Amino acid sequence: MTEIHIVAGLLALLAGGVALGAAKGAALHRKSGLVFVGAMIALTTSAFVLAFVFKPNRVNVVAALLTFYLVCTAFLTVRRKVEEMRGLTIAFALLAFAAGLRALMLGLDALGNQGSIIDQFPAQPLFLFAFVGILGSLLDARLLWAGAIQGAHRLARHLWRMTFAMWVATSSFFLGQAKVFPDPLRKVYLLMIPVLIVAVMFFYWLGRVAIKKARAV
Repeated sequence: MTEIHIVAGLLALLAGGVALGAAKGAALHRKSGLVFVGAMIALTTSAFVLAFVFKPNRVNVVAALLTFYLVCTAFLTVRRKVEEMRGLTIAFALLAFAAGLRALMLGLDALGNQGSIIDQFPAQPLFLFAFVGILGSLLDARLLWAGAIQGAHRLARHLWRMTFAMWVATSSFFLGQAKVFPDPLRKVYLLMIPVLIVAVMFFYWLGRVAIKKARAV
């Protein structure tokens, strides 16, 4: 299981990097995106099994579930109409809401511990996961209420979920597994570079979508 997790993680980072840089909608973006989705599903599934069964870690369980949710809902957004995925959307929204609440509870528990640490993680990422999970589920409810999504809204839903999932994977590898890097590279400011690049791309593409939407209006 660990080997599957490592291979899937490396493949997700490579494919995700190509998909982020490629022109959106182009063949390269679509193909690398499909590889990214498959790799992320394998990565989050193996992460969940490892954290739930073999190496119990409550934070990793929450992170795996939320990242799995983000990738799957982002993929469905550009592959299925709302009516075709209504049942799946409801199931994923409930998953995200439950995981978000769990993250919030763990974050509050962490604040009561020495150093605000729980399962080797600080409280701050847990509150971020809580925000993303609850926000995602509310946006799913809004989508179901509207019954349709198109244009800039559809693209924005796809992009922010995929890119945030990529950011989680990048942070987990470069910051969470810093010990695998040679000593000269094991500097926080160096390992932060790819994490910041993904974060910048996150806001860049959302900004592009917002400008596109404004021009259309």
